[in-house]
Amino acid sequence: MTDQIIIRGARVHNLKNIDCDIPHGKLTVVSGVSGSGKSSLAFDTVYAEGQRRYVESLSAYARQFLERIEKPDVDLIDGLAPAIAIKQKNSTRNPRSTVATATEIYDYMRLLYARCGTVHCIVCNGIVKRDTVDEIAAAILALGEGTRLHALFPVQRPQEQPVSPEPEKKPAKRGRKPKIETAEKSPLTEELKQRLADLRTRGFNRLYQNGTIYEFSTPESLLEINFALPVFALVDRIVVSAENRARIVDAAEIGYRESGEILFEIVPRDSEVAEKKRLRFSAAFECKTCHRVYREPEPRLFSFNNPFGACPRCQGFGNTIDFDLDLIIPDKSKTLEDGAIDPWNRPKYRPYFTELKKVAKQHGIPMDIPWYDLEPDQQSFVLDGRGAFLGVHGFFAFLERKKYKLHVRVMLSKYRGYALCPECKGQRLRAEARAVRIGEKNICDAAALTINDADCFFGGLQLTPMQQEIAGSILHEIQQRLHFLNAVGLDYLTLDRLASTLSGGEAQRIQLATSLGSQLVGALYVLDEPSIGLHTRDTAKLIRILEDLRDLGNTILVVEHDPDVIRAADYLLDLGPGAGEFGGRVLAAGTIEEVERNPDSITGRYLNGQLTIPVPTRRREPGKEWLKLRGARSHNLKGVDVEIPLNMLVCITGVSGSGKSTLVHDVLYRAVAHQLGKGEGADPTNLYKDLKGVDRLNDIVLVDQNPIGRTPRSNPVTYIKAFDAIRELFASQPEAQRRGYAAGHFSFNVPGGRCDVCEGDGTVTVEMQFLADVELPCEECRGTRYKASVLEIKYKGKSINEVLNLTVKEALRFFVGQPRILDKLAVLDEVGLGYVRLGQSATTLSGGEAQRVKLAAHLATVRSTSSAAKKGGSRVLYVLDEPTTGLHFDDVSKLLTAFRKLIDGGGSLLVIEHNLDVIKSADWVIDLGPEGGSKGGQVVATGPPRADHPERAISHRLLAV
Repeated sequence: MTDQIIIRGARVHNLKNIDCDIPHGKLTVVSGVSGSGKSSLAFDTVYAEGQRRYVESLSAYARQFLERIEKPDVDLIDGLAPAIAIKQKNSTRNPRSTVATATEIYDYMRLLYARCGTVHCIVCNGIVKRDTVDEIAAAILALGEGTRLHALFPVQRPQEQPVSPEPEKKPAKRGRKPKIETAEKSPLTEELKQRLADLRTRGFNRLYQNGTIYEFSTPESLLEINFALPVFALVDRIVVSAENRARIVDAAEIGYRESGEILFEIVPRDSEVAEKKRLRFSAAFECKTCHRVYREPEPRLFSFNNPFGACPRCQGFGNTIDFDLDLIIPDKSKTLEDGAIDPWNRPKYRPYFTELKKVAKQHGIPMDIPWYDLEPDQQSFVLDGRGAFLGVHGFFAFLERKKYKLHVRVMLSKYRGYALCPECKGQRLRAEARAVRIGEKNICDAAALTINDADCFFGGLQLTPMQQEIAGSILHEIQQRLHFLNAVGLDYLTLDRLASTLSGGEAQRIQLATSLGSQLVGALYVLDEPSIGLHTRDTAKLIRILEDLRDLGNTILVVEHDPDVIRAADYLLDLGPGAGEFGGRVLAAGTIEEVERNPDSITGRYLNGQLTIPVPTRRREPGKEWLKLRGARSHNLKGVDVEIPLNMLVCITGVSGSGKSTLVHDVLYRAVAHQLGKGEGADPTNLYKDLKGVDRLNDIVLVDQNPIGRTPRSNPVTYIKAFDAIRELFASQPEAQRRGYAAGHFSFNVPGGRCDVCEGDGTVTVEMQFLADVELPCEECRGTRYKASVLEIKYKGKSINEVLNLTVKEALRFFVGQPRILDKLAVLDEVGLGYVRLGQSATTLSGGEAQRVKLAAHLATVRSTSSAAKKGGSRVLYVLDEPTTGLHFDDVSKLLTAFRKLIDGGGSLLVIEHNLDVIKSADWVIDLGPEGGSKGGQVVATGPPRADHPERAISHRLLAV
């Protein structure tokens, strides 16, 4: 194998027949302006060829699709290692997938709890265990030398008792006398007689009851035994001493073999008057207090994906479709007197409110205190009721019996939603699994810890020598994976966090930590901007992980814009010089020092300081218009008060997990949207105390990183409404008019001109057994999406498909003289998307690209209403989440220009950001922290960005570095 990956003649997408080498066992970074061909080289050439060669080694079933999978357009790739891609897209939508399951930590936790957990009785909380013969011998020898014992086992095998408590017996109805047994059955049944005969043939000659020994050799003595009471077989009479240990062990084994248990009764000497003491040991896995028998824990008992371990009520989801307390009590800041309980405000159900006031007075429940300030037992009283007072739950249970009435069904539907499972309280597992503990925590408690706390918990576990022998390696695997997750800056995530709620950057770093935990050697890892969503302070941790992965003997190929990651590279490939057709060339290759000295490299000039994004000479000063939020509480926010100046660029900063997204997305956006009348879901007023200044806004727009569409038919040009004008232009061509084609014939969303086989997708999905589904080009239209007759219509020599394959920059030149189209496309170029193709599928756009497409759409809207903006301003608050994702230094300055245009149009910008160039260009900064998770959730500093803020304001201090 060569010591480098040799690439010759790469022509994928906009790559200009480039040649380059990627050294093995090194950290190689591919940099360049957005759209210069970095992903085309790393993913669409190197990784795609690695995957194609891997599939060649599979079965004939998989290989039958190979001839339809496109081979990357490259002359030669040699020295290619097995390739693994770690992308920034979070494609997990499974509601059962969590951080712990995605990283395999939960699999090891299940093993650990099954092998080392202490089982507690779910009825009496006693210890559940099986007695071994060695433990029996130790317990008996501890009684002291010379103690006399009778070793016994019950003649009749004990019946196993159920784990759950037996249901209560219903009281007999009045006036009906209980049935009287006319004749008692004889306790000496045929089965018992047979059992006694079997014991005698096996050599057991003595029975024991109430301190008296009965000989089998004299059958008449058996007539004195009361078989309605417990009867025991005498195994041995033992005097405790070290020499008799073997006899004690033999007696225990005989008792276990014959009945599953052994009893040792202490026999007092003649001179002693002490009461007889009986020690019982069982081979069954049972509670030592109430003797209920349990099944031994096994790994599947702790899986919420398995019916054996999942909560029977919610099937392992943790929530059920039930009456939602957030809908029943939508505003938890209200008092009971002011109508906190919404259904009892209806005229028909006011008597329940009257009854509440009466019982509240009797039981001392305050009616004038906000709901969230009531004590838990007081809230429980109102919800669960007591005595004749039904409570909220009893009220809905009563209405359930009236569901045959239409108006009752309608009323009940208004209060239904996803509610916490009442049986498992959201912990997903059945009671038997939750009763197994290690270090006073069950597996649900351990999964609810943050990664940092879990690392401390499992790191501090003390196992016995025997447990260490059984599960020492399991515990080591858990600790190692937690350490890796800590190292990539995810210490603030809880292990039970749903994987579907993670950002693209978090999902990518979880995959990175999992890869490091798998300890693979000799692989090629291809990563797509792993620093996304990571605070600048934590980048050093990420670099250490990449270096550890490299030091194992792997080759790391990273597409990256972060200057710290670029400087940590062993080898740097800089592509450019521009985007789209102006890029695709290798400008510089070598070490960081070599690239910095190369005058052709744009990245090199930014790294050596020749090019910079300047600090604004003048910042906007806050005016009289402010948005003031008081007492924000959600997740880790600790009653935060925030004042946001309007008509400015305001940055929300802080380390990962400090509460930025919680404050902006979960509280502020929902609160403002609710007051503006465009809120969806539950009322968010319980998340804060007060919100002022919303009257200064006409609208609030969330420009997040969610995809702009879920199907291949969705693309940037349709999202910004430019495709309508393009279709109309093609429909106006003479040939189209002669054939009677309208604008609809050039749409791939409706039947007519689109391909009937792929329905305008351009691809067909082939479902593979045991492998990921494969998307292949449509054989009918060959990926063009349209019928051949529609493609014959040309404008300036190009068909509708060829126009959709143009980049934005190419289209701006192509559509000269078409202002309706140019105005729409120009905003895409202004937000740094000049390299994106007009018809590029929305499913292939990164989160940052999707966000900038949305930003362009809003920028176009601001321009179209420029006259209104001049009069009074748009008065729109734009909320953005890390818009610099995927942007080169050179493109960040373009984005800042777009921000200024939005503000000049009368808008206000609230941006969650880690990029120091954006932060230093902001007018106002609100820094959260000081740390992530439970140590965050506080406002550390506010004001214009500067380096002399308080010591805890990490983002501000980094501006000085």
